[in-house]
Amino acid sequence: MAAANRVTAISSNVRHIHTFKPSMWGHIFSTFSFDNQVQEKYTKEMEALKNEIRRMLMAANSTKLMILIDKLERLGIAYHFELEVEEKLKQIYDFAEEEYYGDLLSTSLRFRLLRQHQFHVSCNVFEKFVEEDKKLKESLCNDVEGLLSLYEAAHVRIHGENILDEAVEFTVDHLNRMVPELKSPIKEKVQQALQLSIHRGVPILTVRFYISIYESMDDDQLLLKLAKINFNFLQNMYRKELSELSRWWNKFDLKSKLPFVRDRVVECYLLGTAYGYEPQYAHVRRDVAKSVLMVTVMDDMYDNYATLEEAQLFTHILDRWDMEEIDVLPEYMRIAYRFIMSIFQEYEHEATKQDKLFAVPYFKETVKQLGRAYNQELKWVMEGEMPCYEEYMRNSVITSCVYVMFTAFIPTMKSFNEETIQWLLSAPKIVTSTAKLGRQLQDLASHERENKKGELPTVVDCYMKDKSASKQDALSKFVELIENGWKDVNEELVKVNYVPKKVVEQVLCFGGIAEVLYKDKEDGFTYPERQLASRIAALYIDPLLI
Repeated sequence: MAAANRVTAISSNVRHIHTFKPSMWGHIFSTFSFDNQVQEKYTKEMEALKNEIRRMLMAANSTKLMILIDKLERLGIAYHFELEVEEKLKQIYDFAEEEYYGDLLSTSLRFRLLRQHQFHVSCNVFEKFVEEDKKLKESLCNDVEGLLSLYEAAHVRIHGENILDEAVEFTVDHLNRMVPELKSPIKEKVQQALQLSIHRGVPILTVRFYISIYESMDDDQLLLKLAKINFNFLQNMYRKELSELSRWWNKFDLKSKLPFVRDRVVECYLLGTAYGYEPQYAHVRRDVAKSVLMVTVMDDMYDNYATLEEAQLFTHILDRWDMEEIDVLPEYMRIAYRFIMSIFQEYEHEATKQDKLFAVPYFKETVKQLGRAYNQELKWVMEGEMPCYEEYMRNSVITSCVYVMFTAFIPTMKSFNEETIQWLLSAPKIVTSTAKLGRQLQDLASHERENKKGELPTVVDCYMKDKSASKQDALSKFVELIENGWKDVNEELVKVNYVPKKVVEQVLCFGGIAEVLYKDKEDGFTYPERQLASRIAALYIDPLLI
């Protein structure tokens, strides 16, 4: 092994057993009475409102148009007007910036919207807000709406945009200073932004928040009514899908058969919702959730229960992909193997149905690759080897599960074809950067659990050993690396115009999910009760009053 450090070796027969709390949701989603008549009523009401809002959108221009588009996106209803929004953004892009958008709010909002939608825009538009010493003008420091807009714009920055690097520090300092004196609802809006920027979040999780914000501002009632009906329509659909998924999961009874595996079916479905919250992506939500459940079984088996000898045998049998050979495995591994094969059979069936059989070998290979990567992590521990940082990161691109996640989309997402797979598997920078920042966020949040109380190396441990750094220095470095990772992703977001837009959006979403799941260095997936539960309840349980 290149450039490795020696650590204490552990017997290959030692079994590390870690159990987790049962699902906090109990049987709440196992049964759900779906009312088609209610959904049909919502659909009719939405159609009437959409026609009025469409006319409003097409008539809008200048700053009012941008604010309207921003509201549509924050309220989770922009997908109803996808073509119109793209047409209007093209108009905004074509107009001279200086002529129409002179103030800080408008300039920042235009920059962010266009860059998020993959238009090429220069950060030079912010030079008018800079003094001769290259510092942002202090006269901006009391413009709360302008500062908030600049803060959001700064989070789509790329490498070399020094003015936006400064803008992050400038806006965070001044917004934090202003918060105690602000009144509702702008106070809550600023606090929400400071927790996590729009660009780095999961939009569907903040829809309810923005509905309450715009409602308290006595904002446009047409938008609010559509947003509320749309939210309840989606929630009913999600609950039906969650009910079906929960019943499917319960049939395997892995909760009792594999007690060392995290029972997180609702949290897995949340990831599916993040990748495609719109009605047409029901199959994506289902397939992502099932893939995450499969990955969780594999991860916990390798990390929390298997001996090295068992893990190597399982990896070998998984590589051979043959149910006839599983008799040599211990019983718990046979159960896990059958579950993986069950997921595969469903995947193969769906790929056949969608005329995408070309996806099947890629799915198999990504699962095998993941098994080898998990086994490598365990091998490093048991053989007493600490890999160098670069080697660990190469392996972590795979254990981030980015390739398993994206192959899960292929059968049922129209924009994913064989060329898309070839692009993904060529390890483009936007994919590897997203995978690395996702894994870095995960390791920062969960390295105490992930390393079996210090035995299994995480990215933090490897960096400390490799660079002779203290833990605090390593943690600070990873905050910097995550910021640089987002700059890489943002840079590629604009460059990558040879694959479908939806594909690029899914790559970006991977990073947003990591930011939400591992916010404040908490492992929200393993311990949802700490910070994720309220969001799940708001999205899947509590309807809005209309």
